[in-house]
Amino acid sequence: MEPSSLSMAKRMVFVISGGQVLDQAFLHAKIEAHGGVEVICADGGVRHLPSHGLIPDVIIGDMDSLDPEKEKYFEEQGSLIIRRPKEKEETDTQLALEYALGMNPEEVWIFGALGGRIDHALANISLLILGAERGIKVKLVDEWCEVFVVTASCVIEGQTGQTVSILPLSSAVTGITLEGFEYPLQDGTMEIGRPYGVSNRLIETRGVISVASGYLLVVRYFEVGGFPPR
Repeated sequence: MEPSSLSMAKRMVFVISGGQVLDQAFLHAKIEAHGGVEVICADGGVRHLPSHGLIPDVIIGDMDSLDPEKEKYFEEQGSLIIRRPKEKEETDTQLALEYALGMNPEEVWIFGALGGRIDHALANISLLILGAERGIKVKLVDEWCEVFVVTASCVIEGQTGQTVSILPLSSAVTGITLEGFEYPLQDGTMEIGRPYGVSNRLIETRGVISVASGYLLVVRYFEVGGFPPR
């Protein structure tokens, strides 16, 4: 089952992946702060919700991390259960993201996608391109940082001193311009294997990043002066 009508469109959708959520209070606060947000769980991501009585709108995946009793409970509480075969090419997070993108939202935030296994984190980072191809802003979020892709331009509203790293997610990214950063750049090029864009910093409360071609990965840390905060 896939969402198909414009009436289902949402301004924002949260996808809860099955990885680490070190601070569940952070996740729950974000859900509560965005009233009416659609919550889609990728199979095991549902474990981050029950302790606070939050019921996901959709649970999708092969259900290898969700026992039958919990599946029945969530279904009775109104969750739409979408079961996919265990033998599949997509990860559960990809299935959840594709479902979310089908709702034509303005933004999708993915939680529980960083930390833990590095292969899972890298796979989730690669999923950001699916949103970029659709023109929908998708970002990975945890309590420390947000990760997203720029293909044209973006404005970061933040704090002076926040660390922002940029890395090429395609073989080459051209026409990179940075404004409002400690290390500005004009019409630069970044290629895989030359990570010179790590650990830049905002020197204003507004940073502008633009690119001419390619997929530029951006990592913005929320805390000023360190990770984790000292």
